[in-house]
Amino acid sequence: QVQLVESGGGLVQAGGSLRLSCAASGSIFSRNNMYWYRRAPGKQRELVALILSEGITNYADSVRGRFTISRDNARNTVSLQMNSLKPEDTAVYYCHTVVDKRDYWGQGTQVTVSS
Repeated sequence: QVQLVESGGGLVQAGGSLRLSCAASGSIFSRNNMYWYRRAPGKQRELVALILSEGITNYADSVRGRFTISRDNARNTVSLQMNSLKPEDTAVYYCHTVVDKRDYWGQGTQVTVSS
């Protein structure tokens, strides 16, 4: 059973930074592609960033240049460094992976950016 546990959310002023982490267990982490999604109030879930098993990354246009996704295979963690935060980044952020064609999600962590 794969488990994903996010941490690091909170309240920050516009222009500030936060770092989210996702601890994974129950699978061979180094083989997993990992994703960060977010869901803002009243909006659909949005893919924010991804990092493939080989380390290739990609970002939503709305966060490109401000957010950085990284992974530590030795610690089974994936992180999302968020800089220059904007009020529109306010959302619940979720860690996600697919293992053996099954979707796994963390419980989510709230990020609130005040103006």
